[in-house]
This record gives sequence, structure tokens and C-alpha cells, in this order.
Amino acid sequence: MKKIRLFLLLPLLMLFVSCLGIKDVKYLQPNENLQLNSEGLIPYDNIPKYRVTRHDVLKLNIITTPKGDAAQFYSSLNTQQGLSGGAGGDFYFSGLNIDEEGYVYVMGMGKIKAEGRTIPEIAAEMQQKVNENFLPEKSEVRLFLEGIRYTFISDVNGKNFVKTTPRTTLSIIDAIAESGGLDKQVDRKNIIVYRRLPEGIKKAQIDITREDIQNSPYFWVQNGDTYMFNTRPRSFYGFGKEPIQTLTTGISLVTTALSIYLLFSRF
Repeated sequence: MKKIRLFLLLPLLMLFVSCLGIKDVKYLQPNENLQLNSEGLIPYDNIPKYRVTRHDVLKLNIITTPKGDAAQFYSSLNTQQGLSGGAGGDFYFSGLNIDEEGYVYVMGMGKIKAEGRTIPEIAAEMQQKVNENFLPEKSEVRLFLEGIRYTFISDVNGKNFVKTTPRTTLSIIDAIAESGGLDKQVDRKNIIVYRRLPEGIKKAQIDITREDIQNSPYFWVQNGDTYMFNTRPRSFYGFGKEPIQTLTTGISLVTTALSIYLLFSRF
């Protein structure tokens, strides 16, 4: 009788341990390590300044007066290159690629160092070159990325995609919400981030169940980020899913264990 109880108790114990709790799936749970500023707010100081890498593609807008000399030049340039122009004196240059040496080339400006610099830094140099060649304050340089491009990879339900958002700032919570949320089997405490930097790719691990993740630079999605969402091992092998699935699995284990015991007890 004691052996039967042991066979029954062991699967039930495994079932209890494998069940998911609220702390496994709830986002941003209160944590004493969360850092606030003097006004009791979570500061934005941890948002990293994005630095261009050689794999980026930039977009350049040059805003000029309709009849200025800069407008005449860029109008001619647009005609030569077949680029689209806006109304009046607005001209657009799409698809400025960073070369292998980290430079971007624009006719009339020459080669400009881009890799490792922020967008405002590159734009400021372009503005300076435009001012040197044309009438000052008659043209304005606007440089930007197409948006924040990031990749989600998960081994649950095949939720893998590459997405570009036009937003200039995006948190990992925002990105998850836009994707429709995470499956309960996803290990929220062990999300792997691969961040592309000018020096190379950096790997980090984040826990989005902790409130203090908001103090981390990896809370904010950067252009080129890849996020790996891993399944909990116990979920992968049949535990930790929906309650009815967990209960079914547990009953199956108990039945199997009891059948094996009764089979061998006959010998």
C-alpha cells in the first residue's frame, strides 16, 4: 500500500512543481532595485543613443527655398539620379548605404563618416557642407533611419518575424504588445538580446518580469536588435501550459505509473 502511495505521490509532486505561477508570466513586477529620480519618476537617461553601423540605410531630406541656388542644384541632381522630389523646394534622397569603410556618399557633399556616429552628428556635418556650398539658412538637412527594425524569434507557435516600426523610441514591452503578446510557455526571465553595435554584436539576457528592467538600456529596442524567446523546459516536455493541459498530463502520469506498478507487482 505504501508503494502505491509513493507511485501516486511522485507524479502529483512533479505536476505541482511544474505548474506555472503568476510570477512566471506577469510583466514588470515590483522590485526594490527600481531606480527613480528625485521626482519619483523612471528617468529616460538609460535610453541609449543609437550609433550607425555599416549595415544601416539612411534617408536624407533637404528642404530648400523653391528658387534658391540649393534648390536648383538638388533639382538637377534628382533629375540625374531619378529620385523623387517633393513640392516646392523639398528634395528626398532614399537608400543612402553605409559602405564597408563606414562612409556615406552624397553628391555635392562628398564622403561623410557615418559608422559609430549618431544621426544628429551626421546631419550636423551634412548641414555644414550644404551651408558651405549654398546660401546659409536657405536649406535644411533632415537625416533619419527608416525606423526601428527588430527581429523576434521564438520556438513557440512559430512566432518569428522581422518588423520595422516608424517610431523613434520603442520599449521591449511595446514591441511585445505590437506582436500580440507572448505565449505562456515563453520564459520571460531569460530573453536573449543580440544588439548590433559599430564594434560588433553584443549578447545580453533580460528578465521582463522585473520592474527594474526599465533601468536597463536593453529595455529600449534599438535598430537591428534580435530577441530570442525561449520555451521553459517543463513546458516543452508537456508541463506548464494551460491548466487543463497540465491536469491532463498529470492524470496520464498517475495512470501510467499505477499501471506499471500493478503490472510488475504480479511477478
